[in-house]
Formats: sequence, structure tokens, C-alpha cells
Amino acid sequence: MRAVLAAPPPTLLVIAKAPVPGRAKTRLTPPFTPEQAAGLAEAALGDTLHTLSTVPAGLRLLVLDGEPGGWLPPGWRVVPQSGGGLDERLAAAFAHAARHAPGAPALLVGMDTPQVSAAVLAEPLSAARRAGVDAWYGPAADGGFWAFGLARPTPALAAQLLRGVPMSTPHTGAHLLDRLDAASLTVHQLPELTDVDTADDALRVAGEAPHSRFAARLRSAETAPEVAS
Repeated sequence: MRAVLAAPPPTLLVIAKAPVPGRAKTRLTPPFTPEQAAGLAEAALGDTLHTLSTVPAGLRLLVLDGEPGGWLPPGWRVVPQSGGGLDERLAAAFAHAARHAPGAPALLVGMDTPQVSAAVLAEPLSAARRAGVDAWYGPAADGGFWAFGLARPTPALAAQLLRGVPMSTPHTGAHLLDRLDAASLTVHQLPELTDVDTADDALRVAGEAPHSRFAARLRSAETAPEVAS
């Protein structure tokens, strides 16, 4: 019981691009315009940040490529993304977590799963459920991953696990799981979710979260003349 009470609250990380037309969710164009795709990106990011705002945490960090806007809810600290490929930027995000909250577990989520619920993360990250867990892994339907966490993050461990993993391939998740296995880490697997990459993904995710900002923005975009035609 004392160990549970003394366990530090987790750090939550979201890695994202600022929802700027022409830079965010470009695989949604076509059928959507760059402005509509950016609007969907903003809605997805807003849903993710607001959901994670309800998950108990000691620190919430938005690792952002770009500038924050009115979509940023209170309680989030913004840190810039590093340069390099996505593997290097993910590793650097965990280095931010280790520096800002030493000794705390850290879990990173992308901006592409607005359907995620607070309960999916709150229970496995609770102090009572963390015993014996070294890492958390959330598989994505496309073979990647939507969430990844480390119970004891350090810059060296994050680099060991993430740098050099080929990103945005059907085998990205398998490569990361191989790294975790090679490091003899005990992994808690989270539910599989669909990332929003394509228009079909957007329809599927909106159907899973019909009351979300993302679903409302998608309904608005679908009725626009350039999409409806």
C-alpha cells in the first residue's frame, strides 16, 4: 500500500503537428480540401487533448511541431518537437518527459485517435495496476502504434527502443515490439485503435465516436460542395 501511495503520477505526452492547412492530415486531400483537412486535424487534436486532460497525471506535455492556438486546453505545457525523423522525435519526447518529471512513468499518444477514451488509459496507468509493468503499447489497425509508454523513461532507453524503427509502415509496431522483447521489458498491451490517415479511416473513427468534435467536423466537411459533389 505504501508503494502505491508513493508512486509518482504519470506524465502524459501528445505529439502533434499544429493544424495548419497544407501541413496537417495531407493524406485526407482529396477528397477534402487542405482547409478541411486542417479542420479535421484540429478537431482530432482537440478531442485527444481534452480526453487526456481527464486522465490523472502529474504533468501533461504537448510536443508540438508549430505554434499552439485556441484549441489548446488549460493544463498543458508546450514543448517543441526536435528535428529528425519521427523515430528521433518520439525518442526526444520521452527525453522531455524524463527531464521535466524525473522518475515518473510517461505515456505518449498521437493526435490521430480522437476516439480514445479516458478509461482506456486511466486504469492501466494507475499506481495499483503499474506494478511489474515496464512499458505500455497501443497497437494501431494499420500495423503501427497509437500509444507507447515507459514506466522508467530515460533518454538512453527511449533512444534504444525507438531510434531506427521504420515509421509509417505496416510493420512499425512489430519492429517496436521486437525491440521491447530484446530489452526484456514487460509490456501491457492497450486496445487496438484506428489511426485517422485516410478518408475511410475518418469515417470509421467518427462512427466510433459520434459525439466527438472530430465527428461533428467531419459531418460539416462532408456537406461542403467540394466534397458532396
